[in-house]
Amino acid sequence: MDRIARFGRFWLNALERTGRAHLFLARMLGALPSLLVRFPLLVRQLYATGVMTLSIVLVSGLFVGMVLALQGFNLLEGFGAESALGQAVALTLVRELGPVVTGLLFAGRAGSAMTAEIGLMKATEQLSGLEMMAVDPFRRVYAPRFFAGFLALPMLAAMFSAVGVYGGYLVGVEVLGVDAGAYWANMQSSVAFMEDVGKGLIKACVFGFVVSWIAVFEGADCIPTSEGVSSATTRTVVYSSLAVLGLDFVLTAIMF
Repeated sequence: MDRIARFGRFWLNALERTGRAHLFLARMLGALPSLLVRFPLLVRQLYATGVMTLSIVLVSGLFVGMVLALQGFNLLEGFGAESALGQAVALTLVRELGPVVTGLLFAGRAGSAMTAEIGLMKATEQLSGLEMMAVDPFRRVYAPRFFAGFLALPMLAAMFSAVGVYGGYLVGVEVLGVDAGAYWANMQSSVAFMEDVGKGLIKACVFGFVVSWIAVFEGADCIPTSEGVSSATTRTVVYSSLAVLGLDFVLTAIMF
């Protein structure tokens, strides 16, 4: 009976926390119009979430593109289709690896930082202080971080894919000897903006929405202790990574 009780208690707590997360999201979305008069807050958070994540995204994109070129060349060489290397690299990046890897990197870098920052503000009673001064934390703290993450991730994913294509060019053309004209020509003829790039950006927007939501909620909902903040940061990275991978499968099945 104790095991049955623990099992039921676990799922009841999970459902209750899911409900609180959705109510939190509703209040946060309701506070988004206030960003029109608090635009500097949004710019500051765009810098913290986007610009500060840019270096790791660009370096990762370069190496992912180089690895794709190496693996793709070895595979295509067996069919005598080395000239299709640009097509393979570009489609893999803009459709799949660009949004997914950027989402995972964003969760590990920006998402964990948002959770730790909000959790520390809660632990030091800064959020309570804002409420005592009649300042709504949803408008001042939560909404700017959420919307900044939602805007930053698609832009980072586009930069990841662009740098990855260039990394594939460096390895495929400069190292492996693929014809440069064939690399770019096959890429341009096979990659459609709305069909490939546009759907990849839709994926990135969905990932940005979900990862930012998880990061902000975990910070606001954490236990206000050092252990609670660290646990919330860990949950942010784990839940965000699982959400990105799960949603990637769903979106791929729907769109492609």
